[in-house]
Amino acid sequence: MPTTQQLQDFTQQVRRDILRMVHAVNSGHPGGSLGCAEFFTCLYQEVMDYSTEFTMDGKNEDLFFLSNGHISPVYYSTLARSGFFPVEELATFRKLDSRLQGHPTTHEDLPGIRIASGSLGQGMSVAIGAAEAKKLNNDDKLVYSLHGDGELQEGQIWEAAMYAAAKKVDNLISTVDVNEKQIDGTTDEVLAMGSLKQKFEAFGWDVLEVKEGNNVEAVLAGLAEAKQRSGKGKPVCVLLYTEMGNGVDFMMHTHAWHGKAPNDEQLASALEQNPATLGDY
Repeated sequence: MPTTQQLQDFTQQVRRDILRMVHAVNSGHPGGSLGCAEFFTCLYQEVMDYSTEFTMDGKNEDLFFLSNGHISPVYYSTLARSGFFPVEELATFRKLDSRLQGHPTTHEDLPGIRIASGSLGQGMSVAIGAAEAKKLNNDDKLVYSLHGDGELQEGQIWEAAMYAAAKKVDNLISTVDVNEKQIDGTTDEVLAMGSLKQKFEAFGWDVLEVKEGNNVEAVLAGLAEAKQRSGKGKPVCVLLYTEMGNGVDFMMHTHAWHGKAPNDEQLASALEQNPATLGDY
């Protein structure tokens, strides 16, 4: 089991990877990726039971589905540094003929990726299907998914949420990255959704909140609680409150870095705030 310091070091290196990957091609989504670095670190370094000997069916192991696929930089960095593919491959992000496309895809056979996730709103449906398949196969492992709070403006999310509760898909843990920002502004400005906790509870889910979503100890505790609540007749929703652009002072408290790459000067400043801990690719 990694120590808190080891998890923090892993998270910091992932943040550094994100910044370098996006800068290198002047394209990508650093804001949400940085905000979810602690979540991905905790999920892959401690919480999930998985094998890096990757198979698409994932029998007898926990599964993860990224629904808000534009935050692929944090996903790719975490997968590489967890042993799914060489860390050096991060240098090919968004380049021609790379397996690391801007949104994850499956036809390149990239270990760790089980669905293409470009269009928003679809990941929960896929996760529900995988969770039901595990039940049919007497596989007691869990299925995790991650969603952006802006993504919840998609109607398919709520159809899926209703179905999961009605069918008692209680081996599913869906996390929502609640940073209250999306590409055009705050979520309240674009399309206010009210209380997400009350909404998911009204749809029949068991809901817990992690108020410090950029604190690895708080994230670990929240995911541990979610696991304890699974298997009791309800799907579990974790509302993870994060800061978009976390770890880089000029990227925080704004939606501006949802999908914008830093220039040379900005990259230097951001990397100075996040020194290498595990070695750069």
